[in-house]
Amino acid sequence: VQLQASGGGLVQAGGSLRLSCVASGTFFSITVMAWYRQAPGKQRELVATILSGGSTNHAESVKDRFTISRDNAKNMVYLQMNSLKPEDTAVYYCCADLRLREWDRGDFRYWGQGTQVTVSS
Repeated sequence: VQLQASGGGLVQAGGSLRLSCVASGTFFSITVMAWYRQAPGKQRELVATILSGGSTNHAESVKDRFTISRDNAKNMVYLQMNSLKPEDTAVYYCCADLRLREWDRGDFRYWGQGTQVTVSS
């Protein structure tokens, strides 16, 4: 199983970026998909989560600016980031909780490699 994130880059404050992440490999289902971020010298923080049924949760710091979505048929999760601020600069990581086999009792969390987002002032 592998998660591959893409879409990061350099953008000016007020701009937009869209991050994408695809899960590949052999597994039964994906329950939770999420985006985290880690700025230099700071701990990794949760940005947004989305359940398989579409329910979402966004951190207060990104509400009304970022939107998480997913395409279950493609095993993909997205993060639309609008009105970006310099404080959004970080490495963004996608993660997914996967049920590897139908009869498994629990999920395994997998992480993508991270994609750099840099917002200039």
